[in-house]
Amino acid sequence: MAEGEPTGKMRWSIERRLEFIEFRLFWEKKINRSDLVDFFGISVPQASADLGRYQEVAGQNLIYDKRAKSYLATSEFQPVLLELDAQRYLAQLRLMANGILPKEESWLGWVPTYATVPSIARRVDPEKLRNVLDVIRSGSAMHVEYQSLSRPDPLWRWLTPHALAFDGFRWHVRAWCHTRNNFQDFVFARMLSLGETKPDQIDVEYDVEWQRSVTFRIGPHPGLGKARRRAIELDYGMQQGEISVETRISLSFYLERRFGLDVKPADVPPERQQIVLLNRDEVDEAQKRAKAETAALASEYIERNED
Repeated sequence: MAEGEPTGKMRWSIERRLEFIEFRLFWEKKINRSDLVDFFGISVPQASADLGRYQEVAGQNLIYDKRAKSYLATSEFQPVLLELDAQRYLAQLRLMANGILPKEESWLGWVPTYATVPSIARRVDPEKLRNVLDVIRSGSAMHVEYQSLSRPDPLWRWLTPHALAFDGFRWHVRAWCHTRNNFQDFVFARMLSLGETKPDQIDVEYDVEWQRSVTFRIGPHPGLGKARRRAIELDYGMQQGEISVETRISLSFYLERRFGLDVKPADVPPERQQIVLLNRDEVDEAQKRAKAETAALASEYIERNED
């Protein structure tokens, strides 16, 4: 294999190990055979072969140090297999902190001292999740006893789910509600009981709020001084004083609440709410238009089924 040749012809298991080598070289600046042996459960000869393969692909990235008995990253290191970014590294720290990813399953060898703000877990029952997935996969409706915030008592209703959605804190089921005759988000934990199912298909194109996206233009609070505005721009990686974030319209309301973008800049001190939505009118119009179009299509669907 010539240096720089892509690994597309390799078996997935080998390619995965080469990516692991590159990950460790980039973040920890060294790797040895025991790292591969311990993580993947392979033999020492196999680990040596993998390091040899990586040298053929990116020989400029590592050099063997006899004293350290390890391969060290060179000053010319350039990733060739992975698009390395900080989020992938930090995400593993967060997953470990939340007890989702065991340390031995992460790609991190040396782990820095770290701490995260505790997450208040919103539990999703695995049986409920499996049943919902079955219903989505088969194109069916399900009878659900649901506790909403708007009613004191739970209500049995038929739902035809078509997707799952995460609002930043909890998972929802995106579904057509046969009681309210519209598309809504249903929180897993409030689904008290799951009953029978029946064949039913809803055209997901009718869910315009799900199908259509809107772009948020976000910038520093206008009340911040020049130095603080610059600090916020650097913090969020803004270009020319703003950053664009695209989301499904059905999730846009959650995005606003999560980052405090649902309040007017004049109503909140800049020290408390450091970023603001710059294109409020555009977002409001997109939300309103999508909601109206969804309602119109829903009416057509109801009339057609009544006939």
